[in-house]
Amino acid sequence: MSAQMTRLATLTRYVDPAAAAAFGCVIILLLLGSLYSSSFLSPEYLLQQLQVGAFLGLIATGMMLVFLLGQIDLSVPWLVTVGGMMSTAAAGWGHWGEAFAIPFRIGCGLLLGLINGIGVAYLRVPSMIFTLGMNAVAQGLMVIRTGGFAPQDHSTEAMHFLATGHSLFGIPNALFVWIAVALLTVFMLTRTTYGRAVYAIGNRERAAYLSGIPTQLVVMATFAASGALSAFAGVLLAGYSTKAYQAMGDPYLLPAIAAVVLGGTNILGGRGSYLGTVAGVLLITILQSILSVMQMEEAGRQLIYGSVIIAMLLAYGRQRRAE
Repeated sequence: MSAQMTRLATLTRYVDPAAAAAFGCVIILLLLGSLYSSSFLSPEYLLQQLQVGAFLGLIATGMMLVFLLGQIDLSVPWLVTVGGMMSTAAAGWGHWGEAFAIPFRIGCGLLLGLINGIGVAYLRVPSMIFTLGMNAVAQGLMVIRTGGFAPQDHSTEAMHFLATGHSLFGIPNALFVWIAVALLTVFMLTRTTYGRAVYAIGNRERAAYLSGIPTQLVVMATFAASGALSAFAGVLLAGYSTKAYQAMGDPYLLPAIAAVVLGGTNILGGRGSYLGTVAGVLLITILQSILSVMQMEEAGRQLIYGSVIIAMLLAYGRQRRAE
């Protein structure tokens, strides 16, 4: 009996329980969906869901990094829109505009995220307040640019290729983009000084500062990364739909938060694995697909996401007080 308990303890040390639970829920949802339609288990359907999930995965990556600090980024909706609108606008600037559309628009998101980081790290404004204000600023900038109307710009061929193309074995290019970002994120969190600093700040920022970690620089860099990833997701979304539109990032804020918390990342910071975030993204993507098939209203979906976030926040809050 003791040997079995020892093996179980060893297994749980290497397996993230939250990620395992989320992957289990994904399998259950797919099986339940297959009862409604056999296409839920077809390779075409699964690849389509992975392609759609890649957009949410990029946004959730940035959100997870911010959560690990014990912060939150509410500027995601319009940073996504900034990435989409500004990248499509570059298509009308000639060959140079098309060539630099993607990196320059990611840079726009990085710049706005950097401002978020300065506000939170150096001005010590609560992240919920500052990023919400930045979301309004980004919205105002885009309304000024478009006059409040839908822009007439279209995505470049490169954007469309990244978002909808299939280059290898029929696998969507968007999935390869997410895999590349995921591998880089895992490497940074597990193999670099930056990753150790992020977890240390999330556990106790003052202790991290006293141990010599440049906490302000780490916080600023993390918010900049979140802004860049949100803008990159906006670029791909514009390529997927061939154009950008007002408030195109609004449907992604609550799903991104829900995906991260379902994956086991502590909202209060310091704990979480990227594998769990991947599981959470897949779970939310499959859930959205099933709710769409069931023709559930958007209000019902938001109710589900909000309930998940509140429940996980209460659970993490009690866990932190117990510790």
